[in-house]
Amino acid sequence: MLRRLHIENLVLIHEADLSFAPGLNAITGETGAGKTILAQAIGLLLGAKGDAAYIGHAGQEAYVEAELDLPGDLLEDDELASLAELRPEDEEGLVLARRVFADGRTRAYAWGRGAAREDLAAAGERLIAMSGQFEQRRLARPAYQLDVLDSFCGEEQRHRRAESRLAWRELTAARRRYEEIEAGAAAVEARLAELRALVEDTNGLEPDAEESLRSERERLRHVTELAEGAAAGAEALAPEDGEGAAGLVAGAERAVSSLEHLAPELARAGDELRDAELRLRETASELRGFLTTLEAEPGRLEQVEAELERIAETKRRFRAQTYEELLGRAAEARAELEAIDRGFDPAAAAAEALATAERNVQRLAEDLRKARREAAPRFAAEVAQELVGVGLGEGEFVAELRERDPGPAGSDEIAFLVRPNVGLPLAPVAETASGGELSRIALAIAAVAGGETMVFDEIDAGIGGETAHRVAETLRRLAERAQVVTITHLPQIASVADRHFRVEKIPGDPTHTRIAPLNDVERRVELQRMLGGREFLSSVAE
Repeated sequence: MLRRLHIENLVLIHEADLSFAPGLNAITGETGAGKTILAQAIGLLLGAKGDAAYIGHAGQEAYVEAELDLPGDLLEDDELASLAELRPEDEEGLVLARRVFADGRTRAYAWGRGAAREDLAAAGERLIAMSGQFEQRRLARPAYQLDVLDSFCGEEQRHRRAESRLAWRELTAARRRYEEIEAGAAAVEARLAELRALVEDTNGLEPDAEESLRSERERLRHVTELAEGAAAGAEALAPEDGEGAAGLVAGAERAVSSLEHLAPELARAGDELRDAELRLRETASELRGFLTTLEAEPGRLEQVEAELERIAETKRRFRAQTYEELLGRAAEARAELEAIDRGFDPAAAAAEALATAERNVQRLAEDLRKARREAAPRFAAEVAQELVGVGLGEGEFVAELRERDPGPAGSDEIAFLVRPNVGLPLAPVAETASGGELSRIALAIAAVAGGETMVFDEIDAGIGGETAHRVAETLRRLAERAQVVTITHLPQIASVADRHFRVEKIPGDPTHTRIAPLNDVERRVELQRMLGGREFLSSVAE
């Protein structure tokens, strides 16, 4: 989900920091207050072109940043490989940002690091579905339509997709290896050289060594604090001059021991004091011993840094995503070199591996197709029912399964077709609907298949009355399984939101726009305004 949206100096918004709820988030306000600026902000994160007109009066540039949840398999997509390389270690979320400069140029960022706008858009479009031109582009993509149908198929289909993606990678690797071997002796020798280099460069690397080195580096980076703390502790317990804690305990022990013959029950207290003194002096000794270890290797931090850099460079050189993958590939390289030394035939093995990989890809493609064929009619029928519910004609919708060349997602593509008016032929949804209609079609599809964060800016265009109530109810149901952000002027929609934001224009020099979440009292006032205000409601009641 979209957790947070931060905006600086975008058109009329000086600064806004919005935290969104998991369910339905409604954004309302007077016409002209600046609600569509939010849509522009999200559009920038989805790859929209920048414009100098976006920059407000508060500075020389505009900035938009979003924090999103990061699905575990998102960055495994080959199209996002460049973005995956930017991900900081142990980072669980995804932070995307765009900066617009005074000349209209922009820069894109992922986790604060410079990224290609196309990579930002590719990741953003997988996590945020936005109405308007973005939804049209999204619904026109066969890959997206296939993702929607597979999501409707259920969890088993997701697992099949993951298996298919892995099988396709294995097939690609097997095909590349086979082609390299078939290319001739030079290619074989080059591969053998790479295997030998991999074995040589990973020689001596032990399991868990990278994690151990990182822990040691963290400790060495804080050696001054460790030394100061250990020295202070030892001094407080048993200083070279003065008594310290151990000396004070020894004094207490002497005072008590002289009384033990008068009161035998004090013997236990004396024993405990003697034991405490001994432990304190031992602890002080341990702390001083720890200090000597810190001083023993003054150049160790540089050694650790160099070893970690060697590991990182080796991972980059041999295209390993993780340390574990690097060691695994090194073990495979050793085994292959040993097999070659024993007379193993690489060409025959490569051909067999390719045939096995092809059979595996074909089997998974058939499993995927079987599930899609079974699910497509049910999916279309449920979407058609939702379309009627949101006021779109007779609800004629078809999910047409077609065959294509094999790929990571199998050998199928899907086309979503809709009949906008009676008598017209079925046509692709992205080519037949206006902005508001397209948003409602996207809503109907998501209500059936679920999905990622959905942002609607035009869903209430041209509707009211009973249709508005039905759209609001559909949004409410969708928000039970996906996050929804809707910019709306309809009280029917705003009244069912889990979180409500109001956009208002603040007069001044210059005039600016403020966006703030509403409490229960403020929300009632806003809903009254959207309904026509108290005077209007009173006149209707009369």
